[in-house]
Amino acid sequence: MALKSPVKYSEINLYFQDESRFGLFTKNGKALTARGVKPICPFQQVFQSTYLFGAFSPITGDKLLLELPHCNADWFQIFLDHLSNLHPNEYKIVVLDNGAFHHSKKLKIPENISLLFLPPYSPELNPAEKMWAKYKRAFTNRLHKSLEQLSIFIEEVVKNTSKDIVISTCAYSYIFEGLFWTN
Repeated sequence: MALKSPVKYSEINLYFQDESRFGLFTKNGKALTARGVKPICPFQQVFQSTYLFGAFSPITGDKLLLELPHCNADWFQIFLDHLSNLHPNEYKIVVLDNGAFHHSKKLKIPENISLLFLPPYSPELNPAEKMWAKYKRAFTNRLHKSLEQLSIFIEEVVKNTSKDIVISTCAYSYIFEGLFWTN
């Protein structure tokens, strides 16, 4: 897709976008215990989930995270509309993967957003994946009895994500080599 002209916008910003699933199925992970003691954590095998759509700017530290019930073109459209309204005078270049619904013909890309797709099968180029890893680590070894409890936990984790955390996590060197971003 060709980039639209950002002439009527006072700022330009770069965002990396992705989605991640969070569910009630307990994610077991590493735990610190005494030598020889097997870690014990509560566990449940419930297959209900929610999705977190996120866009992160390694330039300004701005972020938009929306918890949505499904991961498809209709919900992605809602996310794009919210992103468009975040700093409406800002032209947003959004880098994302090649998920099928990201290419849906029914999407109406807002005027202040251009989508820039990563090469296929290259999640290592998307800093949003690192943000999911941080969130998933906080999610490890925790039991949420309902989607409402899970939503409260997600809201708390997102609220504690400062601009400095976004910048330090998402500032891949390839983004800044040869580019001069200004605020």
